[in-house]
Amino acid sequence: MKKLIGLLSLTMVAASALATDYAIVGAKVHTMSNQGTMEDATVLISDGKIQQVTNSDVNLDGYEIIDANGKVVTPGLFGAFTSLGLVEVGFSAGTVDSTGKETALSTTGAALDVSYGINPDSSLIDISRIEGITAAASSMSRTEQLFQGMGAIISLGDKSEPVLKRAAFTTAVVSNGGADDIGGSRANLWVALETALSEAEYAIGKSLNPSVDWHGMLSKADAKALSAVVKGDAPLVVDARRAADIRQVISLKARYPKLNIVLLEATEGWRVAKELAEAGIPVILDPESNLPYQFDQLAATLHNAGRLHAAGVTIAIGINTHNIRLAKQNAGNAVANGLPWEAGLASLTINPARIYGVDDILGSLEPGKQADVVIWTGDPLEVAQGAEQVFIGGEKIDMVSRQSKLRERYLNQVEGKPVVYSRP
Repeated sequence: MKKLIGLLSLTMVAASALATDYAIVGAKVHTMSNQGTMEDATVLISDGKIQQVTNSDVNLDGYEIIDANGKVVTPGLFGAFTSLGLVEVGFSAGTVDSTGKETALSTTGAALDVSYGINPDSSLIDISRIEGITAAASSMSRTEQLFQGMGAIISLGDKSEPVLKRAAFTTAVVSNGGADDIGGSRANLWVALETALSEAEYAIGKSLNPSVDWHGMLSKADAKALSAVVKGDAPLVVDARRAADIRQVISLKARYPKLNIVLLEATEGWRVAKELAEAGIPVILDPESNLPYQFDQLAATLHNAGRLHAAGVTIAIGINTHNIRLAKQNAGNAVANGLPWEAGLASLTINPARIYGVDDILGSLEPGKQADVVIWTGDPLEVAQGAEQVFIGGEKIDMVSRQSKLRERYLNQVEGKPVVYSRP
């Protein structure tokens, strides 16, 4: 046994010794912290965490030095609302973990837990992270129930267990799609939502073991899952698009002041921006929504993000899955339509981390935080610039994905051989 313990100790020491410490030098660094933006700065990474960000001379012995002169460094980008790890091909004949149906244990969808379905081998992980996305909020996209389950915060690093925080938030839809699923009317939907929250509040502190009778609308599992929401321990992300629906959400917050409500989409949010700011409700939005695709977003505009920010609303940008890598382009377009540049970068980094309560480990380059770092060729919000090197948890990410391999396959064909001869 002593020999085994000794061998394990040596293995741990060897693994620690193999971990590389990095010094990224000479870059323009946007820390997204109180240090602000630093010119000609050095970012020190040690044991997978940010050790220091400085523009003073430091001893770099023991570090692998990366020359980033003329480059831009930011925290890794945070996919604010995705289904990463849950879906590969949405219309696949196989199982798609981003969708679900009612079960005996979860009659309203509140207890559905996406962390069981996250697949770190999804090809979308590599495709997203080589574009600078290092973490994401992952949620089910459709359950045809009142709630879309409990979402998770995941890391896009090379990990067999990518979940950083399970049961991190719960999602509900009160826009047209939600009303269609729940009785075909908002009259049905809102009564069901109010009843669910009331029952969950009543169930707090009560034993809901199998021997206890329970006669509510919610199943016992759903009541337990929603308890964190009504106590304010986990955000309730509410998809609301038209101004009338958003006002209902603001009223819900007034009736349940402990609720930590986050608005999703908020296409007409600019019309009630002042009220959202006063209620302290942040918004995760798609700033590209500028056409009246449905009757609940007739007032869509490219100026939505800028107007919400000007009113004092905290915003995050990044609603997508297969193309979450376009979030930086979306933020750049929001900047072109009135959002300050600094707010655009914050919407991709520190703001979503704060919204989900993981800003103690993600979202900025501060000592002790997970070293999710991106070296950019230039301004990350410019479409012509890209990620040159990505670090997740202090590890250099191989800047290769299935798509980049396919690109090389067609660029570098073997002469005299068919394309299928060259394997990606």
